[in-house]
Amino acid sequence: MPTREVALIMNVNKPYDRKVIAGIGRFVQSAETWRLYVEDEPLAKMPNLKQWNGDGIIANFDDEAIVKAVSGLSIPVVGMGGAVVDQNKKAKVPYVATDNSMIGRLGAQHLLDCGFKSFAFCGVKETRFNPWSKLRGEAFKACIEEAGFSCSMYAGPFVDARKWEQVQKGLTDWLSQLEKPLGLMACNDTRARHVIESCRRLKLNIPEDVAIVGVDDDEVMCELAVPSLSSVRQGTDRIGYEAAKLLDQLMRGRKPRKQWIVIEPTGVAARRSSDVLAVEDDDVATAMRFIREQLAHRPRVYDVAAKVNLSRSTLDAKFKETLGRTVHDEIESVRMRRTKDMLLKSDIPLKTIAVQCGYGNIQYMTKVFRDENGITPGAFRKENKV
Repeated sequence: MPTREVALIMNVNKPYDRKVIAGIGRFVQSAETWRLYVEDEPLAKMPNLKQWNGDGIIANFDDEAIVKAVSGLSIPVVGMGGAVVDQNKKAKVPYVATDNSMIGRLGAQHLLDCGFKSFAFCGVKETRFNPWSKLRGEAFKACIEEAGFSCSMYAGPFVDARKWEQVQKGLTDWLSQLEKPLGLMACNDTRARHVIESCRRLKLNIPEDVAIVGVDDDEVMCELAVPSLSSVRQGTDRIGYEAAKLLDQLMRGRKPRKQWIVIEPTGVAARRSSDVLAVEDDDVATAMRFIREQLAHRPRVYDVAAKVNLSRSTLDAKFKETLGRTVHDEIESVRMRRTKDMLLKSDIPLKTIAVQCGYGNIQYMTKVFRDENGITPGAFRKENKV
């Protein structure tokens, strides 16, 4: 098998690109026939593509200059990024996209699960190269409205750090008018940190007054935030792997079955910024804490009802009125979220995860997980573990 010279035209200084590159690396390790050209400043250090004697390119199409540089080349090119449809059509190459709709819905469901009744989304001013912000916001808002609540939307005219005080004035003016407690999603982790600073200026407590969720799960920056920032994990490893797989097919002279592949996010990395139960009903709040604390002991609905000295039907009615779901729904939702979190964040054996998440055995966990996600727990971990 001949060795392939492949250029990765990305910004390795950004966490999203680095995680995608890790997925590409996973493919390269299995193929063992690629040599990679990767530099930390893609526009300044990318090869002269008119003279470079390479075999293929994977490029982040969220950058207009990169799209222009790789368009019209005679060698195979695969694009990836935040679903910049217009630029992909211009370049006419296969593309692996982030599922922005699912990202928005995951953030919304996480905050709904916390019991909030007031919601907001903070995006950035729309351009041709950041449609992901608007798409995530629209999906977040739709999910919130489907649950019977309203959602305030904000983008603001500035995101430039050189206009920091103007950025903060716009955010504080907006946040000060919203009903608290508030569940807020930002379009990415950077924007979420802007919101955290605005809350500090307004003397709003996080997460008690405003719970915040970002996107990208940049572990270093999320842990540096005060409080630590909850964030939606994108399926970046799989984006990289699928992009490499597409390019490999093209370099072999094969036509890919799909020109446009959308990769779902893998879940929410919950941290202190959304670690709250914004539930006014004390019985429901106590029941929700009991479910989380006793999950490994496989709590049943009547166990939860006994904890708060209510009948099953009465507690179910309270859950439906407060959260829009039953006690059983809450138990299963918590169980699945914790299962995914343990699969992604640890190397704990599947058998142990099954016990700790209250499935009892690995066979039952596998059946429930496959029925809900269309994939086994082991395959989910292999494809998405960060």
